[in-house]
Amino acid sequence: MTMATTGLALPMLGMMLLTLLVWLTLFVTRVGFARKHKLDIEQFKTPADVQALIPGDQSAPSNNFKNLFELPVIFYALCLYLTATSQVDGFYLNCAWAFLALRALHSLIHCSYNRVAHRFAVYILSSIVLWVMVFRAFFAAI
Repeated sequence: MTMATTGLALPMLGMMLLTLLVWLTLFVTRVGFARKHKLDIEQFKTPADVQALIPGDQSAPSNNFKNLFELPVIFYALCLYLTATSQVDGFYLNCAWAFLALRALHSLIHCSYNRVAHRFAVYILSSIVLWVMVFRAFFAAI
């Protein structure tokens, strides 16, 4: 097995584990809030119902979970593309680990103290890393 065939597997699996951790945080937060406020689970039929019932500071894990199905989807697709075309190298591998680390930091900020300026700065950095990977792959393909 070479870096070109398996190198990006760990950062991708790391993103999946991050998503699981945020999902668990969301689940614990939401169930805890519902129990504390004696809410019936039937009150959570739609996302709008949930948004109306749970205040913003308690909704951060839910919002972060949604974020993990936005730009990270491009990350997963790009990693699979790079692996399938045997283009994985040290640069892509370093970028993938940086993306994972920055997204983990973003989730930590979002699910804890949620300071928007800090969260946004980390989001921008992770986005730049991802777009650099995308542009590099695009220009290698043309």
